[in-house]
Amino acid sequence: MHSKSLYSRCELCERRCRVDRTAGRVGFCHSLDTMRVTRAALHFWEEPIISGTRGSGTIFFSGCSLGCVYCQNARISRSAVGEEYSPERLAEDMLRLERIGAHNINFVTPTHFAPGITEAIRLARHNGLSIPTVYNTGSYDTVDTVRSLEGLIDVYLPDLKYYRPESAEKLSYAKDYPLVARAAIAEMVRQRPEPVIEEGIMRSGVIVRVLLLPSHLAEAKLSVKYLYDTYGSNIYLSLMNQYTPMPGMTSPLDRKVTHAEYSELVDYAERIGVVNAFIQEDGTQSESFIPDFKL
Repeated sequence: MHSKSLYSRCELCERRCRVDRTAGRVGFCHSLDTMRVTRAALHFWEEPIISGTRGSGTIFFSGCSLGCVYCQNARISRSAVGEEYSPERLAEDMLRLERIGAHNINFVTPTHFAPGITEAIRLARHNGLSIPTVYNTGSYDTVDTVRSLEGLIDVYLPDLKYYRPESAEKLSYAKDYPLVARAAIAEMVRQRPEPVIEEGIMRSGVIVRVLLLPSHLAEAKLSVKYLYDTYGSNIYLSLMNQYTPMPGMTSPLDRKVTHAEYSELVDYAERIGVVNAFIQEDGTQSESFIPDFKL
């Protein structure tokens, strides 16, 4: 199916807005059928097996299907900003990032542009792209969308934001998020069932991020337990303490995660047997870690 046709009754995320994005209509993601990119550059603050020593070739898209109330990238996630990109231009940028040393090509918030991205990957590979591709998603993808990426995405980097529907509804307006995300992650693991790491860089596999939110320690533990019970050491976990409160947040989201909260999450993961995991040092809760979105 041609990529444009997938935008004509859009069901790429579980919102399933079914709007015709080719006719100038937008759904929850605020996006038409032309990709918009806000940043395409080397990025050094992903997990070590993603960023390595030379950086990840990170491509940020505007728009988002989740709209989390605490989003640190709200100025690009809630509007159609950035430059318009054709699949051909995106493929050229992927090859440029490889030339300047990127360990991989990292698509950030890609769900609502998945058809254009798959077309660009095919073009880039045809023209010599040899580094892995990374799908960096909030995990509100439909299983069909993830399935359409099979053979094109080497590394999946999804979030598991919530375990409880109540939290998902309150913070991302998506009560069904826990079930949707679990199904999407299951499809990712089916495609990339075991981690492959060469010279310190992941070439294939799944890394699931669990962002600890203030006063949500119990929920984060439930997510970690679910992931470990389900996938064991076939996936990596990334336990994140970098929540940065944006202006206007109310309690408890108006503060950073405490050292005690995060330490308890890490200790819990170790206690239940998690081995393949990344943890963050103190000091990551800063707006300096939010990229400057100037293309």
